[in-house]
Amino acid sequence: ILTGKRLELLKEINPRIARVAVLWDPQAPGSVPQWEASRLPAEKLGLELYSMEAGSADRYAAAFKEAVKARSNAVWVTLNPVANSNQKMIAELAIENGLPSICARGDYAENGCLMAYGPGYGTEGKDGARYVDRILKGAKPAELPIEQLTRFELVLNAATARALGLRIPAALRLRADAVIE
Repeated sequence: ILTGKRLELLKEINPRIARVAVLWDPQAPGSVPQWEASRLPAEKLGLELYSMEAGSADRYAAAFKEAVKARSNAVWVTLNPVANSNQKMIAELAIENGLPSICARGDYAENGCLMAYGPGYGTEGKDGARYVDRILKGAKPAELPIEQLTRFELVLNAATARALGLRIPAALRLRADAVIE
């Protein structure tokens, strides 16, 4: 569901986007399902996907060049440890290569990603604290229910939009939880 929404947001900021490069790490267990979950929503939106596999940061510059050569005109970055540690580099490479980017956490947008859509740290922290509190009060972890997140944040980076020559639509700006100027 989140992947589809991220791809929708890319199309909303630039309806001409037709091919999205997905930056993912095949060695990161969490990144693989994100890549796989991209396929169906992309098809429904009429988008082609380009697999931008990169398991290390020293592979990023070449991966971006290859994505552009493959006619990608946007990038979505899966959550994975290598990407999490190299947010600024990813944002700079996306801007250098003229690719609007969407990421999964607000800190990516703070570091230059065009947009971020996903659960906010505040939500995750409060949910985690609630579970810890229940466990400390005697609840058995295995008996606690799994809860679906219901609150997601949209963070836009207006400076990155300007650097890419994009205008953030007013409707998108109004829905944003934060706009970084």
